[in-house]
Amino acid sequence: MKIKNYILVCILLLVSLSASAQYGKQKKADTLFNKFSFVKASEIYKELIEKDYNADYATRRLGDCYAYMRDPKNAAKYYKKAVEQENIPIEYYYSYAQALSGIEKYDESKEWLKRYKDSGGVVNKNKFLKDGSFLTNIFNAKQQYFLKKVNFNSKFSDFGAYEKDGKIYFASTRDEGVSIKHLYGWNEQPFLDVYVIDKETKKPVDFKDKIKGDINTMYHDGPVAITKDGQTMYFTRNSFLNNVKDKDSKGINNTKIYRATLVDSVWTHVEDLSINNKEYTTQHPALSPDNKKLYFSSNRPGGQGGSDIYVVDINEDGSLGEPENLGDIINTHGAEGMPFINNEGTLFFASDGHPGLGLLDVFGTISNEDGDIVDVINLGVPVNSSKDDFSFFMNEDGLTGYFASNRKGGKGDDDIYAYNRIPLLNVEGVVTDVINKKPVPNAIITLLDGNGKQIAYMETDDEGYYEINIDRNVDYNITASQKKYENDSKSFTSKNIETTVTTITVDLELTPVRDVVKLADLGIIYFDFDKHNIRPDAAKELDKIVKMMNEDYPGMVIRIESHTDSRGSLTYNDKLSIDRANSTYEYLISQGVDSSRITAYEGFGERRLTNGCDGSVNCEENKHQLNRRTEFIIIKMQ
Repeated sequence: MKIKNYILVCILLLVSLSASAQYGKQKKADTLFNKFSFVKASEIYKELIEKDYNADYATRRLGDCYAYMRDPKNAAKYYKKAVEQENIPIEYYYSYAQALSGIEKYDESKEWLKRYKDSGGVVNKNKFLKDGSFLTNIFNAKQQYFLKKVNFNSKFSDFGAYEKDGKIYFASTRDEGVSIKHLYGWNEQPFLDVYVIDKETKKPVDFKDKIKGDINTMYHDGPVAITKDGQTMYFTRNSFLNNVKDKDSKGINNTKIYRATLVDSVWTHVEDLSINNKEYTTQHPALSPDNKKLYFSSNRPGGQGGSDIYVVDINEDGSLGEPENLGDIINTHGAEGMPFINNEGTLFFASDGHPGLGLLDVFGTISNEDGDIVDVINLGVPVNSSKDDFSFFMNEDGLTGYFASNRKGGKGDDDIYAYNRIPLLNVEGVVTDVINKKPVPNAIITLLDGNGKQIAYMETDDEGYYEINIDRNVDYNITASQKKYENDSKSFTSKNIETTVTTITVDLELTPVRDVVKLADLGIIYFDFDKHNIRPDAAKELDKIVKMMNEDYPGMVIRIESHTDSRGSLTYNDKLSIDRANSTYEYLISQGVDSSRITAYEGFGERRLTNGCDGSVNCEENKHQLNRRTEFIIIKMQ
């Protein structure tokens, strides 16, 4: 019996660990997905489907991954399963239609496109959707990003927002409050300077927020990129070093990328880089996640068009290798610039050469299993507009960041906008004991959708806490169960909630079963033959009752019943059982249980045997032992 119980415990433990692991995997997969790391994300979504953890959700996401990886065949395979789901978001009808078109199943594609329209879907008429790729069309079937204005824009040009360690660095032509202003002849605005502010600042930004040190000059400075250790900055500047302005053969002062070092909170030791040349522009630095590569844009000879994006190795001694053009998947005959690499190694950039909504648009890149860039995605509305949209930055969470635009409705020339993707939605809560309000660890949480389909299955942690990723716009039912308690279930919905909401809280309360054996994990209280003293093993069991009554349920009231085996006379056994009840009672009292909480302690002799060992048959000692016991009956819990 002990072996069976041990196996059961092991199975439950493995189920718990597995469920917790699947929850963690989904969070990881979703984070990778939001960072455009679709290959890695797809591998985890497959594992979730195999484990049947939130499989409907994982199936939809897997279809999206394949679509974004330019694999319409596999995208169609998973979208076909997705559109059979109850309450499927209608944009998946559109995505399935696009995937079918991608594998030349045009008649079926038209049917699903009609279903999308009949369900209230609207086909975007933007030019880039007409001219763009299969994956750009799917990505833009629904709005991916949402905007909010920041409080540090000016009436001049502000762009290049770069967040690090709670601070935001950006370039701006504001220069109000300075008595001598140097104006840029092109637009009669002051030259760019680099500013740095606390992310949570509410005060107006002015000249006092300019970055400290030798970064800013009388000419253009910014935007910037900073190494992970925060000690080195790469930044754009007009060719100007040591008070020397260096023009090209046509008298033009081009831009270069410089490097500075942080010394005592001041940026100094500015140095020129080997990739620069006064005859062409080198600008817009961006660093790879490991800080071993520098990306930049340049109109140097040999490129695809107006300006291209390049990458160069940063050697251990700080020297740079030979720049490499990123090729015609990224670069066009137009202008590409403002590269940014997120912490998963995905490249984002601005371009007016790829199909877009207007002038400069922001694009993300798609990489294959080998890490090679194979395509680009237009990030769509509202990141992009009919005007210039550029200077894209993504935080490590993959959900938030910044970009710049000169679209209508801004405060000045170029303005900085903050964006966010619709965040993951979780249901979380704490399972507590309804009597003592203490958390219930290891409670089994079962999550079902409105149709009764199991979505997730996991255990609460030591604090009684659980957390599960869920879909939006779905009805759910959640149940908590544990062997010491009666089940508790609640219904809730994720329909019609704000997109900014990330958590739905559903706390559950469990009512303890009226069973001391279960509540105290109690073994049977045995006595030796013809004895009423408390054995050492019995004392250990009684100590569990003491703890339960004094710590877990201080309002519990019980009754004690003791029993004997059938050997001996009825009268003798009655007295022996009473003595055993008395011994049990006195032990509990001696250990601190209030006597008023034990209403009775009675002996029933051999009148309530648990088996057939009533003297009419021969029984082994272990059979008689089962009848020599003490039991506890709960009178009330509060």
